[in-house]
Formats: sequence, C-alpha cells, structure tokens
Amino acid sequence: MQHEVRFATFNLLNLALPGIRFYADQEPYTQARYDAKADWIAQQIDRLDADVIGFQEVFSQQALRDVLSRTKHYRDAHQVGFDPTETSEPITQLNAKKSLALTPSVALVSRLPLTGPISNYTRLPHALAVALPGAITPITHFTRPILHVQVVVDGSGITAPGRPLGRSQVIDVFVCHLKSKRPDFSNGATSADTDSYQTGMAMLHSMIRRGAEALGLRYLISDQLRRQRLPLIVLGDFNDTAGAMTTQLVSGATSERRSLREGPTDRLFDSFRVQSRRRSPRSIGFTHIHDDTLETIDHVLVSDAFEPGAPTAIGEVVEVVYLTDHLGLRLPEASDHGIVLARIMFFGSASPV
Repeated sequence: MQHEVRFATFNLLNLALPGIRFYADQEPYTQARYDAKADWIAQQIDRLDADVIGFQEVFSQQALRDVLSRTKHYRDAHQVGFDPTETSEPITQLNAKKSLALTPSVALVSRLPLTGPISNYTRLPHALAVALPGAITPITHFTRPILHVQVVVDGSGITAPGRPLGRSQVIDVFVCHLKSKRPDFSNGATSADTDSYQTGMAMLHSMIRRGAEALGLRYLISDQLRRQRLPLIVLGDFNDTAGAMTTQLVSGATSERRSLREGPTDRLFDSFRVQSRRRSPRSIGFTHIHDDTLETIDHVLVSDAFEPGAPTAIGEVVEVVYLTDHLGLRLPEASDHGIVLARIMFFGSASPV
C-alpha cells in the first residue's frame, strides 16, 4: 500500500546536450561541462526520492533521459515531455542578431504508473488573446508549453470521509514555467541599447505576458476539474511569489471563494501554507536569489483533495521541504533555483515519519 507520495518541482537551468547552442548569446556546453551538470542533477534527483517530479528549462528530452540513466533510483521511471522548437520570439530579447534560438520546455518524471492522454498545451485556451501595448500581434501562446499528465496511486487502504477509495486513485498533474520578469523587448533590442522608457515598456510586456499565461493555466485547471473532478497538483516555476497576483490567478484565490464546508471548490492551495507539520515563524523557504533578495517563485499547488478542511479530502500535505544548499555555493553545473518537495499523506495510511 502506498502511504505517502512525494511531488517535487525542479528548474534545471538550461539542460541541453553538449555542442548544441540553446541560446544565441551563450556558448554550447563542452562534454566535460555537460557531464558535470548531468551528474549533479542526477545526484539531486536521487536525494529528492520523489515519486513525481516536474522539470523546467529542458532543452533536450534526450539529455534528461541521460540524466535518469545516471541516477540510482530513476532509471526505469516514466519520462514525459516534448523537445522545444526553434523560435525567434520571445527569445529575441537575448539576441540582437535575431537569429533563431530555442525556447526551453518542461517535462515530468514519475515512478508511479501513468494513465490517460498526455497533453502539451502551446496555445492559450478558449481563444484567449491578450494585447501588448505598442505591439501589433496579441499574446495567443504560452512562452513554454503546459504539460498535463495523469498519475496513478495505489488506493488500497486510502479512505475519503466515510468510504474507501478502492484499488487506485488517479491524480491530475500540471507542469508549468510561466514567463520570467526579464524585460520582453519586442523589437529585438536589449537593455544595453535602450533607454529607461523602452526598458519600462519591456518589463510591462513581461508582466502582461506572465498574467496572460497565468489566466490560460487557470482556464486549463478549471476545465479539467469540471470535466473530471480528480485530485489535482500543479508543479512549476511561476516566476512570482505565492502572494503575487499571477500566482493567485492560477490558484483561483482571486475569484469569489466558497467555504470548503459548502462543497468542492476549484481553488488550489499553496502546499507550504497548508502543510500540517508545524514550522517556526522563521522557517520560510526560498527558491531563488535575485539582487541579494531571497524569493520563493517555485511552487507546488494542490486542490482541495489535499486540504484537510475540505469535506471530500483524501489526504493532506504533511511537509514541504526546500533544497537550497547549492544556491550559496554557486557551482557552475548547479541550478540557480531551489528544489521544492511536498510530502502528501493519504488518509487511512500510516502516520508520517
């Protein structure tokens, strides 16, 4: 019987094969640098010991498969993801010469069985189109596609209020990487050759793009919950804090809230805030350092299936752990993001240790 399931989100910082130019202004990895990066990622994955991991900044699914082959516990795990395609937008902000570059993608690795169709959303749903000030073409696509996968948990011994769940439980998992705060220069310029007004407009473009993607993800989540109400988890780099408007938009907290006692809700919950294990007020996780400021921009959001106050909850988040030791070391092969691990205990299972 599966007592505990661990979900994690991990931004890999440009995982690409050696010799492949993934950004126009960045040299490809040498074999030695690639090996160091692949080995470091493999060590972190084994250290996590998570059942399901969402990854961001994957330039090559083949490279991720190679990473898994270097692990001790994930060589036979399921890997889901799609290689990025060449594009000149929005990567133009990094390339004054306007040559084609790659946009990183996301991936999911699971030691649990998978079921159902796998969806890779590139276009914003419901014909959503958001205009950018001064731009002719509106936003109609995600910067990085949204991945949707269903995983299966052994349901024997798991109980919902007043009833056992049966042999298995399907969980919807979304993996996302929303637009960064990096200024989005639509004309291919960079901050080196623009004035403060142009830079301000480029920052506004990034904020609007991230907001549009947050709304698109919210539509996908709501559609899935209304299509088939299953436990749902979002793993990702939101490029914003839990309290930011874009993250709140994804979670549904900005909409009118119904009491959990009144029945199911489409709202999602920040796993850090609903974890049951007591934390001291100073125990605040972070996943990124920008201008010497600690930020938590990588999140695990859960549906009311894992919020103990909900009448139909089948489990709870018992602990959220942030792996951040590598951020202070600034190793060249390491990620510039911390790793977030959420431990979920199902009701009817043994107590967590």
